[in-house]
Amino acid sequence: MRDWIAVIVAVLGVLLVLAGAVLIFLQARADGHLAAPAAGPAVDDLGAGVTAEVPVARPAAAPVASRLVSAVKSPTPADRLIFWGIVLLVLAAIAAGAISFDLGARGGS
Repeated sequence: MRDWIAVIVAVLGVLLVLAGAVLIFLQARADGHLAAPAAGPAVDDLGAGVTAEVPVARPAAAPVASRLVSAVKSPTPADRLIFWGIVLLVLAAIAAGAISFDLGARGGS
């Protein structure tokens, strides 16, 4: 019975991790297909309309430490799926006996 529980929990953990990875992939793919901002007509000094591309300034990337802190503070649904999948995989390993804990205490006499 213990082996069945370990297998079921392991399968659920793997499915959660894969679902989180798919969500991350789909989100990245959707962000890549956003339409580029259209360049509007620029106006020269005389007020005549001149069609030119206006460069769009992108914000500088935040440092890695601040991105990690913000990811921990407000995880995305994909991150939560991956986290719970890992928790289930660890529980499956404990149930299967791959991970064991041995606690003991002795009195010195």
